[in-house]
Amino acid sequence: MEQAINRAKVLVEALPYIRDFRGKRIVVKYGGHAMVNPELKRIFAQQIVLFHYVGLQVVVVHGGGPQINTVLDKMGIESSFVDGKRVTDSETMDVVEMVLAGGINKEIVHLINTDGGKAVGLSGKDGGLIRARKLFHEKKDREGNLTSVDMGHVGEVTGVNTEIIDAVEKAGFVAVIAPSGVGDDGLTYNINADTVAAEIARAMKVEKLIILTDEQGVLDHDGSLISSLKYSQIHKLVANGTVTGGMIPKVECCMRALEGGVNKAHIIDGRIPYSILLELFTDSGIGTQIVKE
Repeated sequence: MEQAINRAKVLVEALPYIRDFRGKRIVVKYGGHAMVNPELKRIFAQQIVLFHYVGLQVVVVHGGGPQINTVLDKMGIESSFVDGKRVTDSETMDVVEMVLAGGINKEIVHLINTDGGKAVGLSGKDGGLIRARKLFHEKKDREGNLTSVDMGHVGEVTGVNTEIIDAVEKAGFVAVIAPSGVGDDGLTYNINADTVAAEIARAMKVEKLIILTDEQGVLDHDGSLISSLKYSQIHKLVANGTVTGGMIPKVECCMRALEGGVNKAHIIDGRIPYSILLELFTDSGIGTQIVKE
């Protein structure tokens, strides 16, 4: 009986959040361990279906780096890296597109549909959804001078056409988007999934951007979770070394989203079951929320 009462309390706690978010839009960047562990994959799909049924319009943007690495290794395609970033030639880009749009994307769609939802898979190439241009990586030489390195088919977002997402949502479907785009040169570009999620969130001016990671969130110097940050605090935390490594581009994506009209951004640990639900529908949350002033 006590367990049943606790479950009821959780539902009651979620009620004001469900009421406030009903009819709102959110963008979820899906990546990390949550995309690898079979149980976490199933739970992720269940959360998306739940949000859809309570009236939240969810757009899913997914990554797929580890899966791409696995397929490239199996095919015997060697990759070169600059400062840890893969140089993507035409052969590698074919594999990237196959894995992201043809494999991972369809698996996510299938999981959502299997759990009673309605999802449609898209890539940035569909309907001109994501426009892109070649991204040049700035690298320092031995003398400390910056040089631009051609990364091949690695791109950055120049524009988002949300009409296709609007049409998918109007028809009652969840849009699941693979992070690629097309340039004015007609080439296909692989784009960082966090970046794509932030740019789509900006273009749609959604209520929230949620980034799933393999970290608790933003941590302080003592390793404790910072549950809430203001936009104005981010630069200081980067400058003093509190925010380092792979967390820097994630907080920068959050800042980019907030600058474009998104209300809040969240960085949460996707390794925790029901992480999105816990962050959005409970009083305490589990990760770091970044808010405007």
